[in-house]
Amino acid sequence: MELTIKRPERWDQPFGVMTEADVDRLLGTAPLSHIDPGAFPATASLRDILRNDARIQRYRPGDVVMRQGDYGSSAFLVLSGHVRVVLGAGLAGALLGRLQPRRKGLLGALAQVWRNHRIPEVRNPARYTRTAVSTRRSEDEIRVFLQDFPRVLESHGTVRIGPEEIFGEIAALGRTPRTATVFADSEAELLEIRWQGLRDLRRRAKPLRDHIDALYRERSLQVHLRETPQLRHLEYAQIKRLAAATLFESYGELDWYGSYKSLAAQSPEQRLEREPIIAEEGHYADGLILIRSGFARVSMRVNHGHRTLCYLTRGDSFGLDELAHNWRTGETVPLQHTLRALGYVDVLRVPTAVVEELVLPELPPSAQPPALRARKDTRTSEPPVGKRPDLDPDLLEQLVEGRYINGTAAMLIDLQRCVGCDDCVRACAAAHDNNPRFIRHGPRLGRYMVANACMHCQDPVCMIGCPTGAIHRHPLGGQVIINDDTCIGCATCANSCPYDNIRMVEIRAHDGAVILDQQTHAPILKATKCDLCVEQLVTPACERACPHDAMKRLDMCDFPTLTRWLDR
Repeated sequence: MELTIKRPERWDQPFGVMTEADVDRLLGTAPLSHIDPGAFPATASLRDILRNDARIQRYRPGDVVMRQGDYGSSAFLVLSGHVRVVLGAGLAGALLGRLQPRRKGLLGALAQVWRNHRIPEVRNPARYTRTAVSTRRSEDEIRVFLQDFPRVLESHGTVRIGPEEIFGEIAALGRTPRTATVFADSEAELLEIRWQGLRDLRRRAKPLRDHIDALYRERSLQVHLRETPQLRHLEYAQIKRLAAATLFESYGELDWYGSYKSLAAQSPEQRLEREPIIAEEGHYADGLILIRSGFARVSMRVNHGHRTLCYLTRGDSFGLDELAHNWRTGETVPLQHTLRALGYVDVLRVPTAVVEELVLPELPPSAQPPALRARKDTRTSEPPVGKRPDLDPDLLEQLVEGRYINGTAAMLIDLQRCVGCDDCVRACAAAHDNNPRFIRHGPRLGRYMVANACMHCQDPVCMIGCPTGAIHRHPLGGQVIINDDTCIGCATCANSCPYDNIRMVEIRAHDGAVILDQQTHAPILKATKCDLCVEQLVTPACERACPHDAMKRLDMCDFPTLTRWLDR
């Protein structure tokens, strides 16, 4: 039995309702008016992007536009009026109307036993034949109002943003949580652009790209510096001076996942040669390096090769040990390790002279790194303080080489405890309409296996190429999930995932009929993956169901928890 429907396309569900008059108006508004429409292809013209990937939002005084901590997927351009950015620790969660993720109750969880379908990947075809734009609002778009926002202005530091200014772009492009709360200071009209459109605009429009980069230096850079542990003791004026001197650098390729699978077949030496060097062992320490995003490998020379000591990620620093030693002693000890980019890495480099003038004289004794000694033989050197994982060196090497360090919820299975009962798979199936969202096999790391289950990566590259935004982060928990309604089956996410953790499946109607494309009569495919049981009463179901404690979902950057589980 067959059922045919029209295959979903990128803009079947636009971001909002935009008229041609709205688009004409936007094209005459700065900075959009400075963009050359001729730089865009006919298949994704500037007008198409504004019509389908943007929407005009109107806010009243006190309306919350975005909240600190929520995962962002869009940026905002102020068309009229003003908004306020709350500085510092931000507002209390209750004041912002924080919502908890909706989970099934006990009766709902039990009902899955008899309500789940007995045939695979059942869908309601009517969901894919909508012609009108959906008006359903997700949790991160529920309008929250600050009832006494004048008092907020009195008790919190804020920055006012007006027409032609952009905000929210860092979280949208970096797939990271919002760093500040923003609310309307007056009647305001904003253009909200989802990240797919922002990505295309930034790629094709150099003036806009330069504008966004300048905004980062002006706003987010100071925030990042203030949140760095080694710099928290500094005053605002000192942070400002640091920001003015800081260099913004990028290493590697943004689409590193495209070449990752081919690199995996190469030798360790060949892979190491492909990793751009950020700072090299034996060279002068020319500044304090702060990792803004991505992952970097710390290694040292051993004979004719290098051995991995640890890896650094967002919020970590490199080079302070050598800088502090040289400043205290007057010696010139070179860098003891090499720092390389794993994939794509954004770093901030604070020049040595600035660190010696502003940072080191005020650094508390408890934060002072230990003294170093110059060595001819660096094989006894240690990784940076605070990043010394108590892991087997071979296991650490495998975690880094396989990029499993990206996972915030990687599924590790202890093969010495696992008896192959498949209770984990059955629990996953029961929680997802009898469709398990992972496969109990994967690469082996000694006695452990990394199962083919979504790791909910810190840097989820699967989201980069999705044309509709169907794959996104849950607005509150940050889990990487897929909106089945807007997935067009293009397989971009599945092809991008470096770990083969996303599957494309044929979908069926309630009577078991395979749903086919009206034009090609080929089966309609949808992307499926682990959602970490975001809607279940008990999460994650796979881990809870294991009778032998053989499985654990782990954040691979949480060294203490990882080490305790491995050594239990």
